[in-house]
Amino acid sequence: MKLSTDRILTTHVGSLPRPQALVELLVRKDHGEPYDHAEFARRTRQAVAAIVAHQVAVGIDVVSDGEASKVGYATYIKDRLTGFGGEPFAPKPQRDLADYPDFRQRMIQFTGPQVFQRLCCIGPIQLHDHDAVKQDIANLKDAMAVSKPVDAFMPAASPGVVSAFQPNRHYPTHAAYIEAVASAMREEYEAIANAGIVVQLDSPDLAMARHTGFQDLTEAEFLKQAEQQIEALNHALANVPASSARLHLCWGNYEGPHDFDIPLQRVLPIILRGKPQAISFEAANPRHAHEWAVWRDAKIPDDKVLIPGVIDTCTNYIEHPELVAQRIGQFADIVGRERVIAGTDCGFATFVGHAGRVDPEIAFRKLGSLVEGAKLASARLWH
Repeated sequence: MKLSTDRILTTHVGSLPRPQALVELLVRKDHGEPYDHAEFARRTRQAVAAIVAHQVAVGIDVVSDGEASKVGYATYIKDRLTGFGGEPFAPKPQRDLADYPDFRQRMIQFTGPQVFQRLCCIGPIQLHDHDAVKQDIANLKDAMAVSKPVDAFMPAASPGVVSAFQPNRHYPTHAAYIEAVASAMREEYEAIANAGIVVQLDSPDLAMARHTGFQDLTEAEFLKQAEQQIEALNHALANVPASSARLHLCWGNYEGPHDFDIPLQRVLPIILRGKPQAISFEAANPRHAHEWAVWRDAKIPDDKVLIPGVIDTCTNYIEHPELVAQRIGQFADIVGRERVIAGTDCGFATFVGHAGRVDPEIAFRKLGSLVEGAKLASARLWH
């Protein structure tokens, strides 16, 4: 992971709007329908090249492949691992939305119905597609060779988020389930890191899942399970240097009440046990912007790097660069300017076929404001 000693670097969480022609292929692939494999590969390469070039043009330093090849950050694994199948899983409403059926219906009308598949674990989990991550890496490396960003990262599903989206119907315990997922995902994590790309472990299971996939647990049960998930993640990263990994913490990238979000101070001690050097987290939206003070009061290890979300990913407001700079300054005051990278709360296109609140063109304008705010913060922190 490249760090800067003379300015604030910029990044984001990973997913970016995909071209519609690629979206259509991804949906067909996800539903097990016939599709042109060569066309899919071609369009994915083109999309990654364009997405990386766009990020660099806007001024983003640490870029991703936009998750172009994936139908969703947590469900793409069903095509790479064995053990998932049966009828599509229909989860109960998020706890914060359960009492608002009219609002839930309006959300569906605005974003469209869910088209990606959520399946259950119904058999032993093993890695069976060894080539998919290799192709992802090749696409990103080719794009980097042309656009020459400062650094790059690639998101990958954490063992815990796999379990939060794809419920266990096979293993005797949750611990056994996530251990199997961790063992199967280990090759993907190592392949990304060995390619010189930072691997981002998407881990909303450590926060969002409290009011979604694991909402029926007590808080004590949830926290105990979160500890198991961090242990499984660390085990899967045994051969990945801490400096080659970052963890993304999230409470759910959707516009909703979020009044059942578990407070950061309850989960932060567990998060800080994770091996990844950098932690990406929500810090801009109205439910979590105040939690900068939690980071201020926490005992953060000296080697940790913070990637606070300084722009919201659920609203079309374009944050003023001055606000972005102020938010960056809050975290620089906590851990020092060299240990802060400016990021976003979450992704701008977390699932294919599920329209986000933010218009694709506005998403890149917001990233532009992120860059401008980082320049303002840098001028103040280094002069």
